[in-house]
Amino acid sequence: MHRTDSNRWFIAITGTLLQVVLGTVYAWSFFQKPIMTEYGWTNVQTMWIFSIAILFLGLSAAVGGIILPRFGPQKLATIGVMLYGFGYLISAYAMSISNLPLFYLGFGVVGGIGLGLGYVTPVATVSKWFPDKKGLITGMVVMGFGIGALLMSKMIAPIFIKLTDGNMVHVFIYISIALFVIGIPAALSMKNPPVDFSPKGYISPADNLLNQKFENELTLKQSLFSSKFIGMWFVFFLNISAGIMFVSMQSPMIQDLFAQKDSTMTTESLAVAGASLIAVSSLFNGIGRFLWGGLSDKLGRIQVFRLILGSQILVFILLIFINNPYIFGALVCYILLCYGGAFGAMPSYILDVFHEKLMPVMYGVILTAWSFGGIVGPQVAAFIRDFYSSNPELIGSRTYLTGTLFLGIGFIITLRLSNKPITNS
Repeated sequence: MHRTDSNRWFIAITGTLLQVVLGTVYAWSFFQKPIMTEYGWTNVQTMWIFSIAILFLGLSAAVGGIILPRFGPQKLATIGVMLYGFGYLISAYAMSISNLPLFYLGFGVVGGIGLGLGYVTPVATVSKWFPDKKGLITGMVVMGFGIGALLMSKMIAPIFIKLTDGNMVHVFIYISIALFVIGIPAALSMKNPPVDFSPKGYISPADNLLNQKFENELTLKQSLFSSKFIGMWFVFFLNISAGIMFVSMQSPMIQDLFAQKDSTMTTESLAVAGASLIAVSSLFNGIGRFLWGGLSDKLGRIQVFRLILGSQILVFILLIFINNPYIFGALVCYILLCYGGAFGAMPSYILDVFHEKLMPVMYGVILTAWSFGGIVGPQVAAFIRDFYSSNPELIGSRTYLTGTLFLGIGFIITLRLSNKPITNS
């Protein structure tokens, strides 16, 4: 194997490791209850810490895509990891003085900005090393983000909680150190391939005259305001909005189903059931990014998105009639498989449509769909739970119907999209 081929697999692995570090943010629900109990903040107040982080993740990813060529992947990824780690340190200080606004600033704003800068960098960088395996390799890299929650909730956080006797201030300090130790070396490994790099046996589509014309003539403004990009943005947004409803409330929903099935279950055993679903579904979230990304290489990008949204419509409708917690858990895992799948397939779709030159900016901008979906999905789900609090039996069906509506609109949009690059003609 050529040295450059060895280098590209090393960068792919460290890029995945970097995403694992950043993906620990998805384990926020692990800290939600302990922080609420210790500081007396409400569920809504505490959840906004996570929501603000996701908001700034998407927004800063858009900025990161723009400044990536100027800063370079090594510097931008390192800045991202350091900001995310400092977010935990600021949060630890905020807890030590019981200051919720400072918590919002630390974990939400500072940490969220670090997440966005760090997230966009390995995806855009590794894709340059693998023009022959775009879907597979970008799916592998973002798979790390989905698995990060599992690592945090089952290993890192429990170990530090045990070491500190549950002192959340000390837990957050130790977590920040762990993020620095693992994340910074991974970030420092991020490098672009040589200008003349091409995998053995690979013929670049850039040699095609049509693609040369496309790359030379299409401007950033034309790309951003094209109907195709707008359609891709809404497909991404609607899939995220539907899936993240379960990210935010799968635990209480399965606990309700277990309580209905067996009234003798204790609060502790119900909590264990909820935590187990979070852990297993986060694994499916990670696998989905790799699986659907790889399938998009074989089936086509938009075909995969049609499968992701169309199959979920059937699952959401089926959930209306499900009362068995085990079947519910299996269906939630499939939804998270598709939720992660969109993150795995989108980078290569962007790369195919807008080419390598515009990919960092276009991919960063499309991640703003994550920002807004991360607010819309959980807030709609919370509104339904509050509105139907006097009729709890309607909460599930109304939630699933809303998710079906999101996915149905997204599926219709996919029918108007194609895999072809857009041109000025």
